[in-house]
Amino acid sequence: MRIETNEANDLDIKAQQQFSGAQLLIKLLERQGITHIAGIPGGANLPMYDALTDSKITHVLARHEQGAGFIALGMARTSGQAQVCFASSGPGASNLVTAVADAKLDSVPLIAITGQVPQAMMGTDAFQEIDTFGLMLPITKHNWIVRSAEELLEIIPKAFEIALSGRPGPVSIDIPKDVQNQLINIKQLPQPGKRITNPDFDHSLVSSMLTKIKQAQRPILMIGGGIVYADATQAMRTFAESLDIPAVQTFMGLGVLPDDHPLALGMLGMHGAPYTNLVLEECDLLIGMGVRFDDRATGKVAEFCPSAQIIHVDIDHSEIGKITNPVLAIQADIGELLEIANQLLEPCKRPLWRQRVDQMKQHNPLVLEGDNDLFRPYGAIKTVATLVDQSANITTDVGQHQMWVAQAYPFTRPRQWISSGGLGTMGFGLPAAIGMALAEPQRKVICFSGDGSFMMNIQELATMAELGLDVKVVILNNDHLGLVRQQQTLFYNKNLSAVKFQQTVDFANTAISMGVSGLDLGRSNYPLDDLKHALNTPGPWVINLPICETEMVFPMVAPGAANRDMIYGETA
Repeated sequence: MRIETNEANDLDIKAQQQFSGAQLLIKLLERQGITHIAGIPGGANLPMYDALTDSKITHVLARHEQGAGFIALGMARTSGQAQVCFASSGPGASNLVTAVADAKLDSVPLIAITGQVPQAMMGTDAFQEIDTFGLMLPITKHNWIVRSAEELLEIIPKAFEIALSGRPGPVSIDIPKDVQNQLINIKQLPQPGKRITNPDFDHSLVSSMLTKIKQAQRPILMIGGGIVYADATQAMRTFAESLDIPAVQTFMGLGVLPDDHPLALGMLGMHGAPYTNLVLEECDLLIGMGVRFDDRATGKVAEFCPSAQIIHVDIDHSEIGKITNPVLAIQADIGELLEIANQLLEPCKRPLWRQRVDQMKQHNPLVLEGDNDLFRPYGAIKTVATLVDQSANITTDVGQHQMWVAQAYPFTRPRQWISSGGLGTMGFGLPAAIGMALAEPQRKVICFSGDGSFMMNIQELATMAELGLDVKVVILNNDHLGLVRQQQTLFYNKNLSAVKFQQTVDFANTAISMGVSGLDLGRSNYPLDDLKHALNTPGPWVINLPICETEMVFPMVAPGAANRDMIYGETA
């Protein structure tokens, strides 16, 4: 392994020649630029926490390891940089699994570092021993069991390199307690691990892509989260505008084009606008940029874009051809490809196609029913959007509220919006909002949640209170598991089973009991004024907003159906 150094590093090492494994770990994380670590201490990772006492890194004491993982995810998705969470062995590590899986499916650079029982006790069913390596193996890009303190010199930089390079994702590092306590003499520290340059690709493929686009009469861009992760938003906008191509956005790609951009067709798929899904029926060329053709976007794959050829550009070779059969496949960094394409392309206009798209938007609109009523979902979301400026960051939990926000919130920039996409994890919103606020403390964070999702990680209210973050949680409360209720209503003969909460929660007073300001708009005499006050008063707030349990999110494509076969409404 090649070791490099610098003057600051030399001075630091001269001051302390000997490190424990835990001290070395913290020193290497500092060198990676880590400023916050979310986690929970336990017997097997106490040496790490002992080493943290002398560190510049701020520790965020979560109330549950899953919360710690989602806090780190919120920071990573907002900043674009790899972030770290800590957990102990056994239940601490297993509690992290959901957050790590979420990072894997949504391509988030996460470094999950867990303590482990001493090596001599591994395999003996020791107290709080679990096969963390085996648990993490299918849900990480790479993982390690560290066998000596010296290995950390290579593993830590490599972990950041792997997490950030290519398609981002999580890595796991399991460190036995004896390795954490092992003393080691160090002369030099390695250079920090960084995102490595992606392998070159055949640039002639860009010309082939542009030729196919030029020949197309009715092209559509399909923009995904890969554009966000590649920081290629501006290049993508230039590309779309120069070639005058309307664009649909996946759930993960929202914000790449501003909501009011003339080429923006909004979100496609299960809860996409009618005109969005219907335009795809008529397109003759679909250019997928940084997308993985998730089933919630495509609907029935065999009937997705039935008249179109497909071009697929993605950094991950395993995604190309996995779902669809493209006529042109390019494995490349999307930012690099777009820079080349923008230099080579010949600007053009598509007046007839744009006219047809505008006609479809007019005749098949997305109807946001009740958007002028604060106590209806679209009205609540629209009202919040008007009461905060565009600098606010937005996150959600998972459920109906998540889809209402995806449909109705006016996103204007990348990384303004984060939500659990591939895994669809209830409980994501509150801790992710904490992470967003830590990453960008100058911005207000709005977390839309549902009463079901919010209960999943409600304990992190105490974490938010300790940190004093400017996070506003807006709970669209229908006393039900709303999206489950909707599917039971539509697809299970209205046989409602295990979806109503018989014991309700006073969220406003619960928040107050945990050190967070609380507001129940259902008990307010001046709800709009009180909402405005809560949103614009610095600090953490929980705002309970009651809605009717019969509210549904439409349109909706039934699971397994073609996107054209949208359900537009149903009596609940």
